[in-house]
Amino acid sequence: MPSRSTDRFDAAITEAARRVHDAADALSIDGARVAVLIDGQSGAGKTTLAALLRDGWRGPVDVVALDDVYPGWDGLAAGADAAREQILEPWAAGESARWNRWDWARSAPGDEMLTRADASLIIEGSGVLTEASAPLAAVRVWLDSPEATRRDRALARDGDTYRPYWDRWAAQERQHLERDHPRTLATLVVDVP
Repeated sequence: MPSRSTDRFDAAITEAARRVHDAADALSIDGARVAVLIDGQSGAGKTTLAALLRDGWRGPVDVVALDDVYPGWDGLAAGADAAREQILEPWAAGESARWNRWDWARSAPGDEMLTRADASLIIEGSGVLTEASAPLAAVRVWLDSPEATRRDRALARDGDTYRPYWDRWAAQERQHLERDHPRTLATLVVDVP
């Protein structure tokens, strides 16, 4: 049986998905493409929200997880910049984007990926929402969640793979918050228990 905390998390993410779909539907008159950026600290629910959005999207949509772009454990800012420059900017210009997925096992660029110009675009990941990326996406989401519950969710998801890097990654997230103020750039702020 799911815990009360899990039920509240699911309800918050489901409501966020409904609100994003409503905003996207209002913008995609006659099938126009829409870009959605989802930011928040680790464990806030970005990947879960992106999956819900993808599953309920009307029309073609590509989802990019910054976990596939970050160049390693010290690459939050570099990954966000790469996603903007290599994926979001070409997409906004009406072009398909070719980029390389990060191969975490080899710690090197991996397979080439394609993000379609004719599909809507969802990019989720810590660091994605900046002053440079915000003008390129009509829907911008900030997920806000308490550190203790975020940490519990992230470590339950990734376990010992992530545990040694939690503090290192959290420091980069704090730098992003101080430098970019992503919450103020969001068109939708969601409190996630």
